[in-house]
Amino acid sequence: MKSYTDQLQIINNFHKLGKTIEAAHFLVQEYDLNDTNFKGFELREKAKSNFILMTTEGALGEPQIIRIPENTFEFPLELMLNLLAHEMVHVGQKKPDTIVEDKNEREWQAYYEMLFHKIFPHIPDVSNFHKKFFANKALEYYNRMEKDGLLQVKYISQKAKVDYLMTLII
Repeated sequence: MKSYTDQLQIINNFHKLGKTIEAAHFLVQEYDLNDTNFKGFELREKAKSNFILMTTEGALGEPQIIRIPENTFEFPLELMLNLLAHEMVHVGQKKPDTIVEDKNEREWQAYYEMLFHKIFPHIPDVSNFHKKFFANKALEYYNRMEKDGLLQVKYISQKAKVDYLMTLII
């Protein structure tokens, strides 16, 4: 893996050339984010500094496309890597042999990954501001699961880790 400084330089060069998709593919390879269910990237409208939207699109069991803002790499690289990892979790969740049907469970798993990097261990941490935001989103999806239902019980120990993390970053 290249140094973070080298990665940043490569991403900035791609960005200057308007090669957002190529930059994203570079990061997928560099951080070993690829998945057999990943079909590729497509661009979407520009993001705003307070709202960056990436989505994973495709039917459950089918190859997935990730839509990223055309100005993705105008934002901090560690944040963009975490957002890409979040979407790659969704790509894996929609594979025919590992489908996660419940949206709340999918989002819980993806936000948990952004906090603890269990699937993609080389993804860098984000600022405490963003950790708090991601933790709150994770807890929001956890709380949407049936109260004391199978999914909440399944993720109770992970929830305890998110709760503890929140005490460290407040």
